Amino acid sequence: MANLVTSLCCVVLAAVVVVYAQKRTQLAGREQYQEIGRDVTMQCGKLENNTTVSWKVNGTDVMAQHRLEGPRLILSKVNLHHNGRYSCFEEPAGEKRDYISLYVGLPPSKPIVNCRSNNYPKSFYCSWHVLETHIPTFFEVDVQHNQQTLDVNRDPVHKNRCRVEFPEVFSTSPYKVNVTAFNALGKAFTTHSFEEFSIVKPDPPEGVTAKPIRSNPRRLEVSWRSPSTWPDIESFPLKYFLRYRPVIQEQWQHVELSDSTSHIITDALAGKEYVIQVAAKDTEIGTWSDWSVPFHATPWIDDPLPITPTTEVDTPTETRTSPIPSSNAPQKAEPPVGRAARVFTFFSPLLLGMLLLFI
Repeated sequence: MANLVTSLCCVVLAAVVVVYAQKRTQLAGREQYQEIGRDVTMQCGKLENNTTVSWKVNGTDVMAQHRLEGPRLILSKVNLHHNGRYSCFEEPAGEKRDYISLYVGLPPSKPIVNCRSNNYPKSFYCSWHVLETHIPTFFEVDVQHNQQTLDVNRDPVHKNRCRVEFPEVFSTSPYKVNVTAFNALGKAFTTHSFEEFSIVKPDPPEGVTAKPIRSNPRRLEVSWRSPSTWPDIESFPLKYFLRYRPVIQEQWQHVELSDSTSHIITDALAGKEYVIQVAAKDTEIGTWSDWSVPFHATPWIDDPLPITPTTEVDTPTETRTSPIPSSNAPQKAEPPVGRAARVFTFFSPLLLGMLLLFI
C-alpha cells in the first residue's frame, strides 16, 4: 500500500513538473524580425487554430485594424513604429500565453570599404559602412595577400574598423579585403582590392604656427612639425604643400616644399589677417594628406609715431556770453554810477538857485 501511494505521488509530481515546464516554455518569449514594408505574422505559442486570443503591445491593447486569425496576429506593411513587445492572452480567462519582441529593420547593403596607411611602412587600416539597418548588424573581415590570409586586428572601439600589418614593403601584389555584413534579415559582402602604394596617405602636419617678422609688413614666418603618426621620417621623408590667403579673400596662394618644415611668406598684404594651412605627402608614393587645422596670423604692423606736444603757450581768450532774455530770468542790473556823478546830481539844483539870485 505504501508503495502504491509513493508511486501515485511520483506520478502527480511528474505531471506538475511537466505542466510547469510547458507553461515556462510558453512564456519564455522570443524575438522576431521583419523587413520594413512587409507583413508580419506572430503566433501565440502553440495554441490551436480555433483558440480565441487577445493581444497587447507594450501593455496597450492592439488596435482593431490589425487582423486576428485564431492565435495569430497579422500586421500589414510594418514600419519602425511597430517595434515593441507583443503579448497574447487566451480567452475567456485572459491567461497570458506568450510574448514576442518584434524588431523592424532592413537587411544590410553592400559595405563601402576604404583602406589607408597613415604610418607607412608599418601597417594600414580599413574602415567600412553600410546604410542604416535599424537592427543589430555585424561584420566579418578577411584580408588576403599573395594567397595568404593576414591577421586582422579589430578596433576595440569602432566596430567598423580594423588594422593590418604590412607583411612586406614595396610589394607589387595586390591586397584583397573582403567585408561581409549580416543581420537577422540578410547579408551582403564587398571585395576591395588595392596596391600598396595607392593607400599611403599621411596625417596632416602638426603644430602649424606663423609669426610676423619685425619691421617687415609683408612677411610671415610659418613653421610646422611632421605628423607624429609617421614612424620613420628619415627613411621615408615627406614633402609639404603650403597654402595661405587673406581672410577677406577666397583665392589661395600655394607653395610646394621639399622636406623643409618652415617657410617665409614674402608677398603678404600689409595689415591683413591671413589663414594658413599645410598638407603632407610621401616624396615618392601615395596621396596628399588632409589640410592641417587653420592658423591665423597678421604681418608686422609698425607702432604709430608718438604725438609731440607743442612748446607755445597760447593765452586763453576770455569769452563772455550774454544770457538770453527770459521772463523768468532776473532783470539785468544797471551799471553802477560813480561817486562824483552822484554828488553833482545831488547839488545841481542848489547851485542853479544861487546863480539866479546873483543875476
